[in-house]
Amino acid sequence: MPEGHTIHRLAARHYAILGGAQIVATSPQGRFAAGAQRLTGATLTATEAYGKHLLHHYDGGNGGGILHVHLGLYGTVTDGAGAPPAPVGQVRLRLVSRRHWADLRGPAACELLTPAEVDALRGRLGADPLRDDADPDTAGAKIRRSARPLGVLLLDQSIVAGVGLVYATEVLFRAGIAPTRPGRRLTADQWQAIWGDLVDLMRIGAQLGRIDTVREEHLPEATGRPPRADRHGGEVYVYRRTGSPCLCCGDTVVLGALAARNSYWCQTCQPS
Repeated sequence: MPEGHTIHRLAARHYAILGGAQIVATSPQGRFAAGAQRLTGATLTATEAYGKHLLHHYDGGNGGGILHVHLGLYGTVTDGAGAPPAPVGQVRLRLVSRRHWADLRGPAACELLTPAEVDALRGRLGADPLRDDADPDTAGAKIRRSARPLGVLLLDQSIVAGVGLVYATEVLFRAGIAPTRPGRRLTADQWQAIWGDLVDLMRIGAQLGRIDTVREEHLPEATGRPPRADRHGGEVYVYRRTGSPCLCCGDTVVLGALAARNSYWCQTCQPS
């Protein structure tokens, strides 16, 4: 499932290519035909991301509205310039302006919401490190009251929105804290450091389009090790590096399960 930086990139991309334009919307697959009809003729006035949720704001047309997309595990978005090609695969929604097009396939959610429903959605989500209106103090208070492991709490979208397994795993390694540590054992200063690191790392991810968490002194160029070869791209410390030596201490990276999710850490660099 894409993490929050990807959704923020999509929001910026969609406004860059479709913002201010009158849209023709279709649903080649047919499952969003009524919604596409409402959007046709409307103008895209704004886009935003909140955690892993993408929102398009439309005015005019056959009713316009707020388009809500959650890609889930299998959703993808493609786009291009000029006339759109013939639909390939199950295209849930196609958006076309005079100059660009965008296709959505396989989302977990594709729906039109009212402003009240969007407010309710935002109310269910926690602090998004990539939003200026984020409230890290409330998120930290929830974490520090909980007996659940930090590796689980950071993935709870009602506490921190947009953080997925890669960022949660890596930010805890960089903080030197095991994902198994209960939230109530986290100090206020530790939370502030983790939050600040999430903001920095996710901003870099939004800029580059990949997740890089390794400090300069541990990069392949500095150590002479081979670059990471993985479909997720980017240089990471422990995520999906089970059995490999830790880039900092040389101990073996271990794999465990927390709330039915994989978790990776170095037991030397991340004491419980």
